[in-house]
Amino acid sequence: MATLDDVRRITVGLPGSEERATTGGAAWFVRRKLFAWECHPWPSIPADMRAIIAAELVVGVKVADPVDALALVEMAPDVFLRTTTRWGEPKVAFRMAGIDDDHLAELVTEAWRVQAPRYLRREFDADGP
Repeated sequence: MATLDDVRRITVGLPGSEERATTGGAAWFVRRKLFAWECHPWPSIPADMRAIIAAELVVGVKVADPVDALALVEMAPDVFLRTTTRWGEPKVAFRMAGIDDDHLAELVTEAWRVQAPRYLRREFDADGP
């Protein structure tokens, strides 16, 4: 099962990435833009999603397009949660227990790419993953 330490391991290799503690848990930023976060069962989240988030580790990531988020949810509805709140769209949340290491790395890296400025993306691409 993937953990927050796995997310930390991935983000260490992403230029400009930094972890911050927030009221909802751990969160990762690039140039002050949020790209990945530990989900918290806020009252504004629908009750069924809130119950899942309260019971297990769920992480959210930014995605390039709402269609990408919808495709992930439809591909694996037992892993990816439907929209939890409208804030911060487009995004997708997923159960860490259902994600393998390679998919986690892909999700976190792509979320970073969505938020990172061009010069950091070029730096990352030049250095290789």
